[in-house]
Amino acid sequence: MRAPADDRRPSVRTARADPLPLSPTKGRQVAESNVPEDLRYTVEHEWVVKVDETTVRVGITDYAQDQLGDVVFVQLPGAGESVTTGESFAEVESTKSVSDIYSPLDGEVVAVNDALEASPDLVNSDAYGAGWLAELRVGSGTADDLLGTLLDAAAYTEQISG
Repeated sequence: MRAPADDRRPSVRTARADPLPLSPTKGRQVAESNVPEDLRYTVEHEWVVKVDETTVRVGITDYAQDQLGDVVFVQLPGAGESVTTGESFAEVESTKSVSDIYSPLDGEVVAVNDALEASPDLVNSDAYGAGWLAELRVGSGTADDLLGTLLDAAAYTEQISG
């Protein structure tokens, strides 16, 4: 999904060190239901789940969408595009900011969530379900091997609990 060429959205990007403008919960208890055990996570607040032996689905965490506020626009890569671990591959615009979303793994985009074009608020209402962003065919190795390099639910919960 791409913005029209005459779109006048400002080109604002966040720094790589903190891709989403998030603050730790400063002592607030993070509900475990907001960090599903069956997913893997990145320090940049993306979640990843295995679809099959070579494909993963990616989205942003419930914590991230909560910190961003109301999502009003999502720019996704095109199918067939290559993505690189740690490189920006999508943008999420909220009422608060525009944030880069970074690829958790090397691979090729094989599907994007077209429903976000008409309903970007799905990222807010169902971050781990209907609000997913893209599916990637992972580069070298199997999805299981690569997912093992990401944070598990306990490590991600510890990170956002500050």
